[in-house]
Amino acid sequence: MKFSSPSLFLATALGLLVLAGCQDESKSAAQGQGGGAPPPSPVGIVEVKPEAIAVTAELPGRIAPTRIAEVRPRVGGIIVQRVFEQGSDVQEGDPLFQIDPATFQVAVESAEAGVARADAVLTQARQDADRTRALVARNTVGTANLETAVATQRQAEADLAAARAQLRAAQINLDYATVRAPISGRIGRAIVTEGALVSTTGTEALATIQQLDPVYADIQQPVSQLLRLREALRTGQITQLEENVAQVRLRLDDGSDYPYPGRLLFSEATVEETSGQVTLRAEFPNPDDTLLPGLYVRVAVDQGIDANALAVPNQAVQRDTAGQAFLYLVNGNSTAEQRNVTVARVVGNRSVISEGLAAGDKVIADGFQKIGPGAPVAPTPWTPVGAAADGLTKDDADGKAVGAGTQTPAPTPAGNAAAPEAQRATPAPGSDAAASGTTNPAPQDAGSQRASTPPADASTSAR
Repeated sequence: MKFSSPSLFLATALGLLVLAGCQDESKSAAQGQGGGAPPPSPVGIVEVKPEAIAVTAELPGRIAPTRIAEVRPRVGGIIVQRVFEQGSDVQEGDPLFQIDPATFQVAVESAEAGVARADAVLTQARQDADRTRALVARNTVGTANLETAVATQRQAEADLAAARAQLRAAQINLDYATVRAPISGRIGRAIVTEGALVSTTGTEALATIQQLDPVYADIQQPVSQLLRLREALRTGQITQLEENVAQVRLRLDDGSDYPYPGRLLFSEATVEETSGQVTLRAEFPNPDDTLLPGLYVRVAVDQGIDANALAVPNQAVQRDTAGQAFLYLVNGNSTAEQRNVTVARVVGNRSVISEGLAAGDKVIADGFQKIGPGAPVAPTPWTPVGAAADGLTKDDADGKAVGAGTQTPAPTPAGNAAAPEAQRATPAPGSDAAASGTTNPAPQDAGSQRASTPPADASTSAR
């Protein structure tokens, strides 16, 4: 470049120096405003410790009566009276229906007459035998006559026994004319009414009685889960509660818990071909008649105890777009670490982890919304909301929950108009910030008294 005059050259050089000084000043200002690293994010952590947790499987089931009997007639005839009240409780032997007994009474009277006739014949035969013995003793008649008399007496005795048996059968049929309850329980509606003709060969029952205290809960369990539990029992990972017995709990269709615990009775040895499931049966007391046959329930089966279970709060378990569960942990240098895990089951508000977690790991249970893998964190012990039920006052529980990683929003960069309103902290009433109308973020923990603002745009600093 050639300059026409020395004055032009000096002016150009001076302008370049001034421009370079402005740029250096802008860089220094930018470094002064945002050169420091942001403080670590506060998070609430839970240190994982092995504990004994019951291995529970919640399975659907249906209520079934422990005993069920269909009331059927044992003699034929016309129903003349229904004795019971439909839907009431009956005891074994209570009369339910009355069949017309007239024909059976006649049969009893005829059998009684037959017994009297056979008894008279026997009396005559005994007298003949006694006379023949006396004559034989005096050598008046031969022994052949005595043998005939004795045989006639024995035949009369047999005829009397047969007549008495016929009388007993007639009396039984007369008693069967009163249809009685075969078992104790709750009787349903009457299928037949007065005037109906019933017979012993009929296919329709007169009524049905069901015993409802106790009751059965028939449930089904996938065979794969049953095999896993047996393997855990064999390897010693799970301790069985009792030999061939496990405690079960019941949850009704409306979501309420049944107050009486039950017990598991047996497991069928065969697997259903269509569903691949094993049928289980549990027994529950039913003193209040709350459980009715056919009622849909969910049964929680305590099949054992996992003595070294590792559990974390449900809210700590995250899932990626592929559905893989993972946790955020705090490693040795106080940075967040993402680790894939396998959730074995959910017990209340906690998840039992079977793979990917070890005793002593520090799992982030709160505050992970504003961190990522490798981000610096400030861990504090986490206390769940509602810890007042464990002996703490409400103020203590709330204070621990806040100090242990409440979800405080991250600072919003200056000039970022797209930041959502939900992530901006609102100052407390009466504070200086509230009086001035500013919306600076609240302190994130006790050790950080001011929010850190990321560096502004370079173009803004240059201005």
